[in-house]
Amino acid sequence: MFLDSYVKEIRNLELALQEAFGRLKEGGDGEALHDLRIAVRRIRSLIAPLRALPENRPLRETAAAVGRLTTPTRDLEVLAVELQEQRHPILAKRRRDRLQQDYQQIIASAELQLLFDALRQWPEAFQQSELGSNSKELKRTIRLAVEKQVSKLDKAIDDPAYDRHQLRILVKRTRYLTDAFPSLSPLSADASNTLKKVQAALGAWHDHFQWLLRSQQEKDLKVVQQRWSQAAAEELMAAEKRLRKLARQLPGGDEKKTGKKKSAKRKR
Repeated sequence: MFLDSYVKEIRNLELALQEAFGRLKEGGDGEALHDLRIAVRRIRSLIAPLRALPENRPLRETAAAVGRLTTPTRDLEVLAVELQEQRHPILAKRRRDRLQQDYQQIIASAELQLLFDALRQWPEAFQQSELGSNSKELKRTIRLAVEKQVSKLDKAIDDPAYDRHQLRILVKRTRYLTDAFPSLSPLSADASNTLKKVQAALGAWHDHFQWLLRSQQEKDLKVVQQRWSQAAAEELMAAEKRLRKLARQLPGGDEKKTGKKKSAKRKR
């Protein structure tokens, strides 16, 4: 049943989160925080369509809190790798030296412990909810949420004035949601692949944009400002090209090319 597989997937992610947390505590694993964040992100994607469900609120809020807590440290990890790749080992080491303290703060954080508590309590709470025993309605609710998210992205891409920073977030959320529920996604395999490439391009642009802002505060980063500025412009151009391709691949995209009005409902 869809309901059983839904609950099982979240339980599996709880185990993945615990495993990544254990590796982070042991130290010396450069991918532990990344894997921890992936588990949290996937949990958030799975419960996102049910955000109106009161029983999901503790898990939704604690997962979001861990995401916010770990983002600056992950950003620092990525920056250190970038500096190493750009042959600035001294600059990279300065950032890596700050990571160990950050890791310890995450390990000891109340946010992470609250998330583990919420995960342990979630199965029983969800089972008692209005959707916790109705597989058909759960599936219908999630399908509608996925389709609504894709439609929201479609409209944003059609709007040339839509802020690219906000569009990056929308692309990311759509990609994670459709990946979480591939059987309920209205996207074709080609559209899903293009969506992934759009996210990568917008993500790379955003990284370089943020590093440029950071270089205004951290003066030792000025040495890579020109390289980052050029890379940001190139990545944004690549993203715009892929966005145009994605617009044609989304449901109703063929009608856009011919100027026909999109159907109000997607055929199944």
